[in-house]
Amino acid sequence: MLELAILGFLYDAPLHGYVLRRHIAALTGHVRPVAESTLYPAIKRLEKAGLLARATEPGAVAAPRHVLTLTEEGRRELRRRLAEPAQREITDENNWFTLLAFLRHLEDPTAQAAVLRRRLAFLEEPASFFYDDGDRPLRAEELDDPFRRGVLTIARATSRAELAWLRDTLASLAGGVGG
Repeated sequence: MLELAILGFLYDAPLHGYVLRRHIAALTGHVRPVAESTLYPAIKRLEKAGLLARATEPGAVAAPRHVLTLTEEGRRELRRRLAEPAQREITDENNWFTLLAFLRHLEDPTAQAAVLRRRLAFLEEPASFFYDDGDRPLRAEELDDPFRRGVLTIARATSRAELAWLRDTLASLAGGVGG
């Protein structure tokens, strides 16, 4: 998720490390805070792999600043990761939101639709957070615990909203491709 976010934000424009960290924190920080001890090793790995480059600018007042730029290989890698996301990037909500935030960089509507259809298929599978003794998913109405009922009620509302958005967006993408 972190590497995808780094590649995604740098796809748009070169950024200083601290600005990149702020962007990533705005996207994922409420779930997974971005520490320098996590960000900078990831940047070094991507740089070593030839996916991004670092240039040094003189600092206005303090030490020189490093500007990170995505290489052409980095741009191709981002598009590959967007077109071929790992299953956890489809099923894990936080990973999914990171992927979704950059899916516009995958310029082919057919490829975008393929990713959205994977998420749609995942959401259409019957699932629950809670099961009866026979391994049957429980519905919110079947729970006596108001807090667990809340979990299922909120999850169902969120899923319905996402399903509607996915179907609308897929129809829109299909309309743009075929006519």
